[in-house]
Amino acid sequence: MSGSMGERAMLDWSDSVRNAPVAANTGVAPAPARVTIDEKAMINCRADVNQLLPLKYRWAWEKYLAGCNNHWMPTEVSMQADIALWKSRDGLTADERQAIKRNLGFFAASESLVANNIVLAIYRHLTNPECRQYLLRQAFEEAVHTHTFQYIVESLGLDEGELFNMYREVPSISRKAEWAIEHTRHLDNPDFKTGTVEADRAFLKDLIAFYVIFEGMWFYTGFAQILSLGRRNKMVGIAEQYQYILRDESIHLNFGIDVINQIKLENPELWSAAFQEDAREMVRRAAELEADYARDTMPRGFLGLNAGVCEQYMHFIANRRCAQIGLKPVFPETENPFPWMSEAMDLKKEKNFFETRVIEYQSGGALAWE
Repeated sequence: MSGSMGERAMLDWSDSVRNAPVAANTGVAPAPARVTIDEKAMINCRADVNQLLPLKYRWAWEKYLAGCNNHWMPTEVSMQADIALWKSRDGLTADERQAIKRNLGFFAASESLVANNIVLAIYRHLTNPECRQYLLRQAFEEAVHTHTFQYIVESLGLDEGELFNMYREVPSISRKAEWAIEHTRHLDNPDFKTGTVEADRAFLKDLIAFYVIFEGMWFYTGFAQILSLGRRNKMVGIAEQYQYILRDESIHLNFGIDVINQIKLENPELWSAAFQEDAREMVRRAAELEADYARDTMPRGFLGLNAGVCEQYMHFIANRRCAQIGLKPVFPETENPFPWMSEAMDLKKEKNFFETRVIEYQSGGALAWE
């Protein structure tokens, strides 16, 4: 997830297939052989990746279908109340405004970086067609999330340069970006190839950093901040959009966990004791960085939320993520300080948007409504 992404924007697919040591055969087989379920594998598979059926990993297909059923667009959500509150002199405290801007600044770039890694990196190394089908859906959802932050920034009339450059200019956000670059460097390397124990272990470790930590831990402080405001009837439009993003991200996370656990199952030699300790240390350090981010975004806190509670929440989340991939907990057992976050994930798409759907949106509040 680094600046080198731009250099990889144009991929030579013929070269990537030709040079892969154990990659899938994407050409037409000269013999009339048919792909069987047993020939499919998560990584280093020689079966034709164009052969979706027969499905081997039905969980991947079901997540693809769930993602399609969750379809939404940010412009379905009214920003009128948010615009009025943001423009009101006494509508939000200075601390609330800073937390919102830092929150948007982190997410604005992060969603694009996630999408780039999916399309340019993870997709190349997962050699299973049903998993790739879900990755295509996830990449689209990341684009929708990026669209969401553009919609919010433009609707509120925020400084675009400030928001979209925070990952370069705000130290606590920059440290997270630097950590992510270091721990997903193999995903970011166009010359990286799986096919050896060392390379496969590196890929698995990067998947843990990408799915378990970046998407499964670091996004959740931001969700809690905005949804906490929404629970107090502040920035309700942004909060509703974050609920939809959270619902998407919960499937992204569960897909990543299933991928990691399936790779472990098919390649048990990768899951050594030393590897597990390295992974636990990654989780521990990531939780520390997130606690620093919480202190930076909420130096004094605001009603119902402060950095200390967010750090407790991150310890709870870190231990939960460890359990989901078979690691020992990193922190002493702690309670979830935000049990209402589970309720936020249950938002139903069947909500009637008839009275709030936006036809057009412009900056500052010149909105046209049905």
